[in-house]
Amino acid sequence: MKITIYSGSFNPIHFGHLGIAKYVLEHTDTDELWLLVTPNNPLKDKHLLADENERYNNAKKAIVQINTELQEKNIKKQVQVSDFEFSLPKPNYTYNTLCLLKQQYPQHEIQLLIGSDNLTLIDKWYKNKELLSDFHIIVYPRKGDDLQQLQQHYPRVEILFDAPMFDISSTQIRTKTADAER
Repeated sequence: MKITIYSGSFNPIHFGHLGIAKYVLEHTDTDELWLLVTPNNPLKDKHLLADENERYNNAKKAIVQINTELQEKNIKKQVQVSDFEFSLPKPNYTYNTLCLLKQQYPQHEIQLLIGSDNLTLIDKWYKNKELLSDFHIIVYPRKGDDLQQLQQHYPRVEILFDAPMFDISSTQIRTKTADAER
């Protein structure tokens, strides 16, 4: 079985995350997609993060609709929410997590889903060369990124050129929420 790991802070989870998850399940050979809630992304300010259990529970609530829609379409795939990184040493590094998942689930093929904005920053990631060589990476488009150029620079990744772009981010939601509370 091919399991696609969609790792993120999901701070908060929103329709863009869910839309990409659904698209990947409907348009790739992914059998199951795991929204892996990251408690401590080393490239983000941890003081801005909501409680990891709150983010995990919100993600669990959010996927119910997607799984219902997939069932109604008779698609035998689903989204799961994972807290796999919660018990791992902090900060969490994607490469380490994927290696541990591969070790724990040797019967499955583990692959990674990231946004093109993350691919543009992948040189800053821990063990980025190993990540790019050891795992299949699926990339969804983000506004402003040159997908053709990224494909030329990273020929081994699978770019979802036709995936929908969602003009929303968790940062925008947090900013609007903070503004509304003032």
